[in-house]
Amino acid sequence: MHAPGKHDTAAPPSDQAGLIAPDTSGMNFYRADPALADLLRIHLSEKLFGHAEPHLDRLGGLAGGHLDECARLADRHPPVLHQRDRFGRDVQWIEYHPAYRELEKAAFGAFGIHAMSLRKGILGWPQPWPVAAKHAFTFLFNQAEFGLGCPINVTDGCAKLLANFGDDALKAKYLDGLTQTDMDKLTQGGQFMTEKEGGSDVGKLTTMAVQQGDHWRLTGEKWFCSNADAKVIMLLARPQGAEDGTRGVGLFLMPRFLDDGSPNRYRIVRLKDKLGTRSMASGEVKLEGAIAYAVGRLDRGFVQMAEMVNSSRLSNGVKSTALMRRAWHDAITVARNRVVFGQRIIDMPLARRQLLKIMLSTEQALSMSFVTADALDRAEAGSQDAAALLRILTPTLKFRATRDARKVCGDAMEMRGGIGYIEEFVNPRLLRDAHLGSIWEGTSNIVALDALTRAVGRHGADAALAADLHARLADSANVPQAWRDSLRDLTDRAIRFAREVAARTDNEADARRATSLLYHVASAVTLAWEGGRIHAMRGDARRLLLSRLVVDHRIAANDPFRLTENTAQRAIADHLLGDRSAGMAEVGELLTAA
Repeated sequence: MHAPGKHDTAAPPSDQAGLIAPDTSGMNFYRADPALADLLRIHLSEKLFGHAEPHLDRLGGLAGGHLDECARLADRHPPVLHQRDRFGRDVQWIEYHPAYRELEKAAFGAFGIHAMSLRKGILGWPQPWPVAAKHAFTFLFNQAEFGLGCPINVTDGCAKLLANFGDDALKAKYLDGLTQTDMDKLTQGGQFMTEKEGGSDVGKLTTMAVQQGDHWRLTGEKWFCSNADAKVIMLLARPQGAEDGTRGVGLFLMPRFLDDGSPNRYRIVRLKDKLGTRSMASGEVKLEGAIAYAVGRLDRGFVQMAEMVNSSRLSNGVKSTALMRRAWHDAITVARNRVVFGQRIIDMPLARRQLLKIMLSTEQALSMSFVTADALDRAEAGSQDAAALLRILTPTLKFRATRDARKVCGDAMEMRGGIGYIEEFVNPRLLRDAHLGSIWEGTSNIVALDALTRAVGRHGADAALAADLHARLADSANVPQAWRDSLRDLTDRAIRFAREVAARTDNEADARRATSLLYHVASAVTLAWEGGRIHAMRGDARRLLLSRLVVDHRIAANDPFRLTENTAQRAIADHLLGDRSAGMAEVGELLTAA
């Protein structure tokens, strides 16, 4: 190197790329997420965790690298519907970018996420995977690609509906293909529910089913059909002569192609031009006498599909959590590497507060996702208490996590600044995709009413939630007693308020607030329980501090004229934004510090 002299005509070139904060390219999303490993150790057996971790590590690396690049390309090159083949035959087909096919190979083939809960032997595990373990893979994959999460979920859902309610002949014909990991044998599934007339009001659907021997003929129109060219479709239709409303609705399986290879009698009218999930084909489908087969009792079709909707809502919550975690990864990468006004962003008080908001919503959703998945595992094993708990946890998770994802992804974009608004970075895609979560499987109003009027008011599921939260507090003997007492009181108050709202005939205006309170109190208790468990495992109690932040910023009524930044709040931020473990004594002092 020489010093600039009179013969130099220009200053040495600078590393202009270094002026822009890096993104998460090349990050391993599993290794960057110690909270995920901690929660898996809590919820899985030691043997299963040991078997799963190398696969999770592999997926974490792919999600931050190759799959992330594929997701970017698939989003930029959405599917195209063709009405004819190159020989002029009227054969509909959808053209996908090769990057989307790569994503399919990873999700369905290499990792078999769609089949984990049903098929033995996926990734070398001799039994079907517990839901809690499966959704760890969902969580990592969807940090790279959200759109394909729908085909994964509906294929899984179709297989479960068929396994639970289909007759032996239907299962023999279609179940293996829905759970295949061999891409040449796989038959992806779809669930065509929405109609113009109905939307969330499924009882108004007009699709008609007429019996012909051992099959039915369907006529009507489905208005929003994701994974539009799936080979096996589950859908609802009204058998000819059936009563009005949801009791007159039956569940049917409709194949894309008939036994002789010819296309069934329905057509994709067009593909939707969507705000987000642009990689995946959603369409409008017209049924023109399509052949279909009844699944289960015809007068129980809505009830059977509703069971799967609840499972899909859990998956929806996990996917929204994945968007938040990806947004967190991006935000913290910017904050640690961008220097402005002579300081790193992470050292600035307002930025630290914004990072904590992003972190808090993400960790709440992660904890509640695993608790809900665990309840589903126990319910499917026959626990009635777990089934009641699941009935309230599922809509509560779906309601709050999906709404939080919209704000978290927006705040993370703001952390990057104006460059975060540019489509070359992941932030716009995260924000666009996040808006689907609070619409898919029921809008926020619909889901809040489900949680309050049905789960609490009709099924009394609040009692199961109260019992579960009290049991977690009783199981947290190493957590300071004063904090457990405070959480116990908040639990009782939230349950009483939910019951009061559910009992009123004019309860709709308060349903959302009551559902949010259930979520926040349940997450505060769960974070404290996890903090005690993690401290026992490896001496780190910092997760308890997230429990306090939930109470301070999501539950407690704050005086808008009171200063909130103080020594305790700064210490909490230092712990949560740093890498140093903290013991129970150190954390305990901060739980109740003014």
